[in-house]
Amino acid sequence: MYYIGLDIGSSSVKVALVAIDTGKSIGVVQEPETEMSMLAIKNGWAEQNPEDWWQYACKGIKVIKKKYNVSRTQIKGIGISYQMHGLVVVDKKGQPLRDSIIWCDSRAVAIGDKAFKELGEETCSSKLLNSPANFTASKLKWVKENEPDIYKNIYKFMLPGDYIAYKFSNVINTTISGLSEGILWDFKKDSVANFLLEHYDLDAHLVPDIVDTFANQSQVNGQGEKESELAAGTPIFYRAGDQPNNALSLNVLNPGEVAATGGTSGVVYAVTDSLSSKESSRVNNFAHVNYKKGEAPRIGKLLCINGAGIQYRWLLNNLDVSSYEEMNVLASKIPVGSDGVCVIPFGNGAERMLNNKEIGTRVVNLNLNNHTKAHICRAALEGIAFSFVYGMDILKTDGIKVNVMRAGNDNLFRSKIFANTIATLIEYEIEIYKTTGAIGAARAANLYLGDFKKFSKSIMDNDHVMTFMPLKDKEAYIKAYENWKQELELITNK
Repeated sequence: MYYIGLDIGSSSVKVALVAIDTGKSIGVVQEPETEMSMLAIKNGWAEQNPEDWWQYACKGIKVIKKKYNVSRTQIKGIGISYQMHGLVVVDKKGQPLRDSIIWCDSRAVAIGDKAFKELGEETCSSKLLNSPANFTASKLKWVKENEPDIYKNIYKFMLPGDYIAYKFSNVINTTISGLSEGILWDFKKDSVANFLLEHYDLDAHLVPDIVDTFANQSQVNGQGEKESELAAGTPIFYRAGDQPNNALSLNVLNPGEVAATGGTSGVVYAVTDSLSSKESSRVNNFAHVNYKKGEAPRIGKLLCINGAGIQYRWLLNNLDVSSYEEMNVLASKIPVGSDGVCVIPFGNGAERMLNNKEIGTRVVNLNLNNHTKAHICRAALEGIAFSFVYGMDILKTDGIKVNVMRAGNDNLFRSKIFANTIATLIEYEIEIYKTTGAIGAARAANLYLGDFKKFSKSIMDNDHVMTFMPLKDKEAYIKAYENWKQELELITNK
């Protein structure tokens, strides 16, 4: 018997099968094989048709069932992960009234900034743990202001994962974690943020019913069976945004545990039981997947680093090298600190952790007589690693305590230089796991039973690749990091 997991991204939909008894991944497929289209009518806008997500999800389910010879009745539950912060609005018949305004759309920035000023930093920080910013609530306000004919016909708004669950079941609901990612949860009252809805003049009845993150949220109905080829009655047991789900996939659930992702951009996601939000201008705070009303809070603090893997990829494309492996070998021949060369890797737009400054990529202290491309490779790996450590320092000022960091086995964390540099400077282990968001969502379907120990064991048994331990001889790393910070501060203080 199996659980099926969906990861609804903005570039593709991934579908995973896992065995219920062991949690072992059977396989993962992706639809489409290339990338989903995105509509950008104006600069800074980004929209997708929610029906496209559903069609690709259905196709992926059919492909994976056929590939592994699994019948619809062998699939006993569904877990859903999805791109965060998107807005889907539907009428009373459940039909989308417009394309979804997705996570990377920036049209509501001014609306969120204005609300932050009018409501006040204290109110937003203590109740929302964030600025309203460019999140789902602000996007809904944009629709009300700019598309009143659409707004007046809205029956409910949804997040992308809510819409997929609705298409399976014809039931509209959401979760506390989902509402918090839309900045629609009041952590002080532990309820929907009605004060923000009132400030935006948004109708409270547009908010869907709330279900637990791990629960029998709804079941596949007859139409859902016809379109998806999953059996009617199959329960949806889990739903969460992609970053909380990625943390869950890495077994990051408790205070002191940190998830890290080293892709094109980098993410550090730390779990805490504190409602502190003193760094809310640089860090986002969301109800984690295991947040429950009336219990000790579980908050996920999310810090994004735009200039991460994109920096190393740029070097791969522009240096005379053939692979990341070759670059890593070159870098390994250079001592810690890259003989003084520093790479400031923030060349992928404004960096929120640097107070939204756009400082670009800088290579400093380069001696054209002595330094080679090997120094550039080492300095780039160190510079990206230092940016992760810098982000961790910000999180620590907001009360985060670290016991362990867990990361996916992606390009950056495959580099010993990168992982050893971070582990040594944060002075904690980095555990590396081979998993995906879709696999995590499938496994999470079993958590409606509440057996977190079995869930954690399935990750360790099936996914653990290696552990990087902090190096005892860390003086060179500390000196190199301090030099890097000094160069960064010279730029940011201009």
